[in-house]
Amino acid sequence: MRLAGPLQAWGTRSRFVHRHTEAAPTKSGVIGMLAAARGIRRTDPLTELLEVSFGVRIDQPGQVIRDFQVARTLDGRTSMPLTYRYYLADAVFLAAVSGGRALLDGLHDALTHPHFPIFLGRRSCPPAGVVSLGVHDGELTERLATWNWQASAWHQREHKSQRTVRLEILRDAHDGDPITETTPDEPVSYDPTHRQHGWRSVVREHTDVNNPLFRPITDHDPMDALEGWSCT
Repeated sequence: MRLAGPLQAWGTRSRFVHRHTEAAPTKSGVIGMLAAARGIRRTDPLTELLEVSFGVRIDQPGQVIRDFQVARTLDGRTSMPLTYRYYLADAVFLAAVSGGRALLDGLHDALTHPHFPIFLGRRSCPPAGVVSLGVHDGELTERLATWNWQASAWHQREHKSQRTVRLEILRDAHDGDPITETTPDEPVSYDPTHRQHGWRSVVREHTDVNNPLFRPITDHDPMDALEGWSCT
């Protein structure tokens, strides 16, 4: 899945008036998106979605921005507390889940024709462009490590002097893996009356991928004169 949009927000520790975002999509957030695409309601059991493995690659980190909001009751008599909301702007991620072929085929179809609207963490964050990149054979770790760089063209151009770029991968830990960290990000239930998340063991690692816009530095490159210009 290519997760890209003007804004994204993936929280694991938001409480009360402070709504934070992590630096990368969370497992609970992506599984929630997949559940919405399949038409699973918050009070429905997640069944097979709880069995998938998850990983994400940070292709374009984006920038953390802060917004604040004020709300009033419908009668206008009571003001709600000022809330601070954090987002990732202009970020792009490559996310993947692994599981049985029938399940993955169904998830691909659901993302192509979602039952409920899908969002990148919050309802104010719709995705830009196609989300599902299809179903593919192979190990999740291998796919994340070798898939083409999904960053925006302008971001790739900023690194045009680099033949390869180093990207960070965050994935579910398996038996025997050196665990980097644990996070309260394993979805159990999205029921609004009894939301539950378990602790998830995460491995952080890196991979080098090719930059399709790589250009060796020369004494005079006529294309440099066009940087910052657009043509119609």
